[in-house]
Amino acid sequence: MKKILFYALLPVAALLSLALMSACNNPVSQAKAASETPAPHFDGKTDTATFAAGCFWCVDAQFSQLKGVDTVIAGFTGGHVKNPSYEEVCTGTTGHAEACNIIYDPSVITYDELLEAFFTAHDPTQLNRQGNDVGTQYRSAIFYHNASQEKKAEYYIKKLNDVNAYKNKIVTQVEPFTVFYEAKDYHQNYYNKNPEQAYCKYVIQPELERFRKVFKDKLKNP
Repeated sequence: MKKILFYALLPVAALLSLALMSACNNPVSQAKAASETPAPHFDGKTDTATFAAGCFWCVDAQFSQLKGVDTVIAGFTGGHVKNPSYEEVCTGTTGHAEACNIIYDPSVITYDELLEAFFTAHDPTQLNRQGNDVGTQYRSAIFYHNASQEKKAEYYIKKLNDVNAYKNKIVTQVEPFTVFYEAKDYHQNYYNKNPEQAYCKYVIQPELERFRKVFKDKLKNP
């Protein structure tokens, strides 16, 4: 059974909020590269963030709670095998990470705020694992869609490491977004479809409750 170690500690969230506020006056947060290209599902009103933070069932459940997040799509990215199955990815041999495409409205929630949620929703200091989930498929990673997202990800990692927000250094990988393979339908919105399933009840639910507590002011349904 999968198990994810929740890392949404209030002190870390507070440090992230301070970093977010300081970033508002930082050139990095305002950077808009000339080479920036629209992300998948971009329609002029929405944009996409792609995060890997352990099991994608939990990431899906967490980010779906946030105001401004339109859709969360669970899938695989960052690997070298075309059209991998879930079972293949679980072997850790395809190079893919379990990840989520988070489609959001930037006028309601910013990429900076999504990064804040990312860094408090899991332990970014664990290398190629989250709790008892071990393997490169469970690595912590940010897959950026443009130069602005890349700079912001690098900025927050440096900021958090500089202030020793965690006991250990952050090992989150920052990689360019390439190909994203959507997982099968039964993986999408998994928690809400299977609330009584043991993993949902005893692993995801406690993680989700803590996540909701930390981000209580940013929830669709407080």
